[in-house]
Amino acid sequence: MMKAKVRWINDVKFLGQSGSGHAVLMEGPESSGGENIGMRPMELLLIGAGGCSSYDVVTILQKARQNVSGCECDLSAERADAIPAVFEKIHMHFRVSGKDLSAKQVEKAVALSAEKYCSATIMMVKGGVQVTHDFEIVAE
Repeated sequence: MMKAKVRWINDVKFLGQSGSGHAVLMEGPESSGGENIGMRPMELLLIGAGGCSSYDVVTILQKARQNVSGCECDLSAERADAIPAVFEKIHMHFRVSGKDLSAKQVEKAVALSAEKYCSATIMMVKGGVQVTHDFEIVAE
C-alpha cells in the first residue's frame, strides 16, 4: 500500500510528503493568493506521468541492451475550460540519446510504456484522457 500526507501550511500552500520520506511544496496560483514558490497539483500530475513513462522507456531500453545515455520527456497538456479543469489531452515527446540506438527498440519501449507499464498514463487513458507519444533519437 502506498501512503502519502498533505499538510496545509498557510494561505494556498501545502506540503506533500511521500511514504518514502520525500516532500514537495504545492500551492495555488497567484490569483488565489499563491506566491509562485511551489508547483501546482496538476503540474505534479503531469510531471508524475512523464516520470513514470520515462522510467519505463529507460529501463526497457537498458534491458534490450541499448546504449542509452539520456532521456528527456517534453509534455504538453490541454485542460477542460470548465470546472473541474481535468486533462483532456496529453502529448509526450521523448528525446532519447545514446550510441547506436535502434529506432525500432526506442519505438517499442515507448509503446510498451504507453500500452502496458506506465500506471500513471494508463490510468489517465482509462479516465478519458487522450495520451499521445512520439520520439526522436539523438545520436552521440
